Amino acid sequence: MKFAFEASDADGAQEALTELQKHYKSVPPEEADVIVVLGGDGSMLRALHTYMNSGKMLYGLNRGSIGFLMNEFSAEKLDERIEKAVSTFINPLVMEVTLRGGKIERAYALNEVSLLRQSYQAAKLQISVDERIRLPELICDGIILATPQGSTAYNLSAHGPILPINAPLLALTPISPFRPRRWRGALLPNRAKLTIDVLDSARRPVNAVADHTEFKSVDRVVAWEDNTSQCGILFDPDHSWDERILAEQFQY
Repeated sequence: MKFAFEASDADGAQEALTELQKHYKSVPPEEADVIVVLGGDGSMLRALHTYMNSGKMLYGLNRGSIGFLMNEFSAEKLDERIEKAVSTFINPLVMEVTLRGGKIERAYALNEVSLLRQSYQAAKLQISVDERIRLPELICDGIILATPQGSTAYNLSAHGPILPINAPLLALTPISPFRPRRWRGALLPNRAKLTIDVLDSARRPVNAVADHTEFKSVDRVVAWEDNTSQCGILFDPDHSWDERILAEQFQY
């Protein structure tokens, strides 16, 4: 098995890279079977975007602050750990935005698509699912459409539900909803196409974000799961993604 190393700029990740390079031979990423990512969840998310649809599997070693997407760091028996690791494959969301002026842009999201108010004014949003209006007007600070793997990130902080990794669902979660006050979001089938129209966008501007790609002043966002695109990630058998999500749901 051939693997390559990718490390964040953080001191801990660079020190880990130096240590691993003393014990293991690596190859360029294009020649590797597995990309070993050193850092935190942000480093893994960027690597997943970089190697989407490449056929490369990613294995993370935590040298960051959170590490939900990472395995515990150890320089010992790395090749054996990778051989025993459990594979998980995930599909991204496509976010298609219409900017003020009519230009259309696209970006991928592995965690979530989010709309966020741009000023002191709350956002006014109209929500449609599969071209049928479901919520004519939502006044809020923003809204999140999260994948199962992203449901424990920003979505959870906004009090959205945690989704099992293989659930065919997406979580739609409002951020500080003001009207309707009692609406707390929805669970959508992952085959659904979500359309969010920004009402009164000139006075109440809204930004749209797909993971770390942001667009300013959008008029419309359409999002759906792209089942033709795929990323592969590896976890140690005793610390799988399923186990992490279950553990997260039973925290008290």
